[in-house]
Amino acid sequence: MDKKLKVGVIGATGIVGQNYLRLLSDHPWFEVAYLAASPNSAGKKYREAVAGRWHMKGDIPEKFEDMIVEDASLVEKAIGKCNLIFSAVEMDKQSILAVEAEYARQGFAVVSNNSAHRNTEDVPVMIPEINADHLDIIPLQQKKHGWGKGFLVAKPNCSIQSYMIPLYALMKAGYTIDKMIVTTLQALSGAGYPGPTAIDLVDNIIPYISGEEEKSEIEPRKIFGKIQNDKIVPDESIKISAHCNRVPVIDGHTACCSIHFVGKKPEMGEIINIWRNFAALPQELKLPSAPIPAMIYRDEIDRPQPQKDRDAGNGQAITVGRLRECNVFDYRFIGLHHNTVRGAAGGSILTAELLKAKGFIK
Repeated sequence: MDKKLKVGVIGATGIVGQNYLRLLSDHPWFEVAYLAASPNSAGKKYREAVAGRWHMKGDIPEKFEDMIVEDASLVEKAIGKCNLIFSAVEMDKQSILAVEAEYARQGFAVVSNNSAHRNTEDVPVMIPEINADHLDIIPLQQKKHGWGKGFLVAKPNCSIQSYMIPLYALMKAGYTIDKMIVTTLQALSGAGYPGPTAIDLVDNIIPYISGEEEKSEIEPRKIFGKIQNDKIVPDESIKISAHCNRVPVIDGHTACCSIHFVGKKPEMGEIINIWRNFAALPQELKLPSAPIPAMIYRDEIDRPQPQKDRDAGNGQAITVGRLRECNVFDYRFIGLHHNTVRGAAGGSILTAELLKAKGFIK
């Protein structure tokens, strides 16, 4: 690709925003040309805006240190500086709904890490290996809102990738899953900074994360859904029961899953073979952030583990293991992914690469 696409990051000073900059610093397709955050950061150089709260491994990439941070709510500041906006802005829900829609109205392609638009019926919630076809709703979305070149897509909740791709691989192979029970063990970084206090998490877990169980049960149905009558209609055929827990792990969300098949039930060896050989459009297009393989199956009895497996595929691969028969449903397994890469900034970047490859961003 001869010329890099200029992109902006709004919410650039938070944990997810910092991950965007870390992952985009040497991206072959994208060049960060615009940074924005809250009014408290506006007007400062980036290194000043994150002084004392840069949480990535390694230093701030030098190219971003002296960039001036703008006010994310002043959409006009981004005009002429970039074509694509990665949104990790921290505001109340109604403000996020409004500001992301305004960026789209002003002609920007918006890829959002926020939950605000995930329930908007014409906004695709993207896991690129699963529902690349949902991008076909973009022209309908643009027509409905009169947005011209601009549009909105969203990334799903950061906890579901570890089991959605394994489920989809089995569905793609012709099997039907109608029930699932999942218990997630979610890392501290998923709560942002500063997150839970040490006294809450040392020698402890927190068996409640506000809104997580609802998102984990509802969002998969939209991702598995179909475009009908200018909206994405969720697939109601799969029922998910979720238990979400915060655990004292820095990065890496783990999911303990039990699944039930309707009709023909695959053999264990076939499931493992399906997972190990799974590839989808991002892998076929050889997108820069697409993990190859998309999934890694570990034979060890005690894997996957966050410390050992979260960085697989540069943090973009899903690691699965411990497939075995279930005494209640058919099978159970463990899934794991890096929540701030695949589950957040990295997943959004992969979606943007797909948008670029399919011609939605010129």
